[in-house]
Amino acid sequence: MTVLEDRIEMADADADTKGLDEWFERLERMPVPEGFRVEIVGGNVFMTPQRDTHWMVIREFLWAVEDRFGRSVRVFSDVRIDFPGYQNGFCPDIAMLKDSAKKDDKGHWRYQDVEFVAEVISQGTAQNDYGPKKIAYAEAEVPVYVIADPYQGRCYVYTDPKDGDYENRTPVDFGTDIDLTGTVVDLVLETDDFPRD
Repeated sequence: MTVLEDRIEMADADADTKGLDEWFERLERMPVPEGFRVEIVGGNVFMTPQRDTHWMVIREFLWAVEDRFGRSVRVFSDVRIDFPGYQNGFCPDIAMLKDSAKKDDKGHWRYQDVEFVAEVISQGTAQNDYGPKKIAYAEAEVPVYVIADPYQGRCYVYTDPKDGDYENRTPVDFGTDIDLTGTVVDLVLETDDFPRD
């Protein structure tokens, strides 16, 4: 990469962040109904209601991470993190950050500190979780990405990000343990209580 290409890439990233900040400021002023999640994927705004099934699966992930790492673990749900790509202001269902993670100068968590992401599929936005968000997580080199799909009754575990995609994809049916030992998450996640839609 040349110095010029590097500067252009940095300018594009700054413009994306500025554009995302403006979008989120506008969205915060809107009367978004309670229980709706808002995020920006590829410059498009998505607002989805959180269903009870969705939240129950998120809680299972949250409890498993807290059981493994304690209550002080840096794990968030629906908190904005900007990821690589054009205007990607995601609010992952679950994002676990490194212990050493610090916010940037604008008060945002950095994608470089994300170690694990879990997304629970919603019918209206499933294409984002399987498509552009998976690509952005791989480009960000998030070591472990898990999609829980209550419609299929299955999880997909993505590991080993390389060149903007994940090298390994493992399907795991609900009711079967997800073995994440040997990864940064280093736990076995039971899915027996994952509800289906």
